[in-house]
Amino acid sequence: MEKIADPSEVAVVLLAAGQARRFGTAIDSKLLALFDGIPLVRRSAMRACESMARSVTVVVGFRAPEMISALSGLPINIAHNPDFASGMSSSLITGMMTPQVRSAQGTLVMLADMPSVSTADLNALIEAFVAHGGRSIIGATCGNIHGNPVIFPRSLMGEVARLKGDLGARSIIRASNVPVVDFDIGTSALHDVDTVEALIAAGGIIS
Repeated sequence: MEKIADPSEVAVVLLAAGQARRFGTAIDSKLLALFDGIPLVRRSAMRACESMARSVTVVVGFRAPEMISALSGLPINIAHNPDFASGMSSSLITGMMTPQVRSAQGTLVMLADMPSVSTADLNALIEAFVAHGGRSIIGATCGNIHGNPVIFPRSLMGEVARLKGDLGARSIIRASNVPVVDFDIGTSALHDVDTVEALIAAGGIIS
């Protein structure tokens, strides 16, 4: 019988490499904006580290030195994507092809600009992945609306490696024959900070 996954077999890939073009003149500040005095990228990584996932890999690219500095001291792996300007797919591949992630049963893909996603949300998604035997895609939703994070089973590693351009994980979900399980975590699944106004409304301070 196929081994059933357990929480220790899920690895987090935190995407923090993008240029945040929609931020306009505030482009340099998005993931370094402060929430309760903590840079957003570090806050997101901390929540991932506090989850039941076995490892956390943060993919950096744009302003990598500042991101790495903001992440200093955390028990994480850093993966640098030199091709970050080509789009999200290159960052997904960079993160999912690291040894820590390749050996995991499942990969939880998390966006660094979603300040409302909590450790409890991550644990709930991981528990759902385990409950479905580690063979299904687990996607965070708010009601009937799909959002993030998403957990992919190991069987989809090859499909991720073939992504190109600015395509994210959604293209894999649509094309795959792997069962998809929607898991409602409320508005956290949709709450990103793609604009200055959204960041300020969420409690962020541009440094």
